[in-house]
Amino acid sequence: VTALEDTGDGVLVGTTAGTVRTGWLVGCDGGRSTVRRLAGIDFPGTDPELTGHLAVADIADPEKLANGWVWSTRGAYRYGPQPGRVVTVEFGGAPADLPHARLRSRGGTPMAPVTLEELQTSLRRVSGTDVTLTALRGAATRWTDNARQAATYRSGRVLLAGDAAHVHSPFGGQGLNLGVGDAMNLGWKLGAVVAGWAPEGLLDTYDAERRPLGAWVLDWTRAQIGVMRGDAKSAALREVVADLLSTRDGTTYAVKKISGVTQRIDLPGEHPLVGRYVPDLWLTDGSRLSDHGHGGGFLLLDRTPDGTFARLAAAWAGRVRIVTDDHATPTGVLVRPDGVVAWASDISDVAAATGLEAALHGWAGAPSPSPEHAPMG
Repeated sequence: VTALEDTGDGVLVGTTAGTVRTGWLVGCDGGRSTVRRLAGIDFPGTDPELTGHLAVADIADPEKLANGWVWSTRGAYRYGPQPGRVVTVEFGGAPADLPHARLRSRGGTPMAPVTLEELQTSLRRVSGTDVTLTALRGAATRWTDNARQAATYRSGRVLLAGDAAHVHSPFGGQGLNLGVGDAMNLGWKLGAVVAGWAPEGLLDTYDAERRPLGAWVLDWTRAQIGVMRGDAKSAALREVVADLLSTRDGTTYAVKKISGVTQRIDLPGEHPLVGRYVPDLWLTDGSRLSDHGHGGGFLLLDRTPDGTFARLAAAWAGRVRIVTDDHATPTGVLVRPDGVVAWASDISDVAAATGLEAALHGWAGAPSPSPEHAPMG
């Protein structure tokens, strides 16, 4: 991609193979996103203060390295858990060829591959040993704690997702989940707009819902860096955090946070399920509610004795799959195509039915027996 122009009714994309006209353009082109730059979307954040390496290497004298994480004033390293796996972390900023990307292959100008000499030098510095590496097994990676987020995920008909929208250190392994979450949230909404049953305004909810989650992940990774430095204050903080994580409650809290289990989108409704990803709601036939959502549309669970919610949603039959079950709580649950609960109720009165109808109109468009027609009401 070499140029782009948002014409209001589409996007002209200049490429090395010629110009392409498309209705919408989604930049999924990494931390050095060309699409983001050409769209004029700012990428504010915090500059890197460390350089990290990860590799599996043949080591002539592995006995010189300790297992697990080891800290020093120069940084930290980890050896293991499998033989030859080494991670090094050195504070002092990013290498000259790594100003804006998290990994060496994430878009933009490719950076120099990690060499055996570079990795050995880093490992010797942080370990304080003269350990000798003899070969690299596969490609080694280099990263920083560069943490940035796009000022907006949408500019007209140009949208951003994944690393193009946010970059951060890889600690905690949250980057993949965050990018997939973007794709799930944006995919069905963009599909609805293209199909014509939702207005363009639905795409504004993508930025509103996903940017707060991205900002949280960036702050979480920044906090992780805060306990990794080699100074005495960070070491004391690291001991406190380690003590908390040694408890069942502390570990459960951290795992749920990192995995995204407790993520919640701010949606209308007071039920505790609203805005959360659909939980493992087991049905009387032995299936889970999520097992019925593989078609990619909306999913409605009706546990009312007389099928109140199912009858109401029948007008949206082309977009909403209805699953009935024996009476239990929650009595009704409406799940969006991205797995987020849009409405839920523990009762089946008039107010609950009114809430369901409003949620159906708001997310699934005007009543229609087919998924392709009728603009959103």
